[in-house]
Amino acid sequence: MTKEQIKADLEAGSKDAAEKAHIPELTGNELDHVLEIITEPSKIVSVERGKEIVLTRDGGVLKYTGCTRYAGAPLSKEQAISVGERIVGLDTMELGHADYSFKPCKAIAFDEAHHMENAQMMSIIPLFYGAMPNLGTYYQSLGGPWPAPTNLLKEGKVKESRETQEHAAENLKKDIIYLAKIMDQSGSDGLNFDTTAAAGDAEFYATLNAIEQVKKETNLAVEVGMAGEMILGMHCELDYQGTRLAGLWPHQQGKMVEKAGASIFGPVVNTKTTKSFPWNLGRALTFIKAVTKAVQIPIHCNMGMGVCGVPMTEVTPVDAVTRAAKAMVEIADIDGI
Repeated sequence: MTKEQIKADLEAGSKDAAEKAHIPELTGNELDHVLEIITEPSKIVSVERGKEIVLTRDGGVLKYTGCTRYAGAPLSKEQAISVGERIVGLDTMELGHADYSFKPCKAIAFDEAHHMENAQMMSIIPLFYGAMPNLGTYYQSLGGPWPAPTNLLKEGKVKESRETQEHAAENLKKDIIYLAKIMDQSGSDGLNFDTTAAAGDAEFYATLNAIEQVKKETNLAVEVGMAGEMILGMHCELDYQGTRLAGLWPHQQGKMVEKAGASIFGPVVNTKTTKSFPWNLGRALTFIKAVTKAVQIPIHCNMGMGVCGVPMTEVTPVDAVTRAAKAMVEIADIDGI
């Protein structure tokens, strides 16, 4: 792409975000600055010395151990935490199970607690326990007790669809609190909610109410990473402290997470695979800039495969990843990644 093409796509992406979420577009100076970052000749770019930010981790040990599609190294969970801390240089690390959702992890909570205790004895950085709320695991289509709301909607049963989501949300909330208490007793420094609200507003509702209870009953810090830039209205009538959850954009999601008592908010902007890297980055920066202005708790935006300007590929190109990260720090003023 030429510089003119890159700048045009940056402007178009920013405009798209601004129109959808009713937030300001990037200014002319900000667009010029992003253009400079994208067109830097180096393969890898970085921030100035002294302007480094905190690096947190979701997926945690799963990125290194042999049970996943990532590094696939023959490491235990405890060894993987040491790799993250002492070799990769992460500022926090996360323990999690291969079946990375609260419902299946509940059944092995005490086994996971042993791993947490061992890891805490051999590490220095804060360790979170991580899992996805994943409301879908509570529906019969995935082995849960409740009818799937999408099947009920196909039959025109709107009331029943809402009711089944409410039942599933209550089960999810209880499981989160159960697991959180065990992790608190085992020495965990925090709890990380990964890919929150993937199943829509009912999942976000359950998560927010669970966070409120977790903060009352434990000493855990809470990090909340989102699944998408907008909360899908699968229920459409659920609210939290007077705010309807369906249709919330990142800066509005962050306010709800902050109200619930969370310690860190991880907003997401989904990458559109039919658009260029500059278009997606301009769009993501516009959303995240609005988040950092609206939310007071630390903002650690999700910047992995397919989110916040990062291309949707299994192995993400380091030139694009570092440019997106640098732009987020210098334009959106994020606190961490």
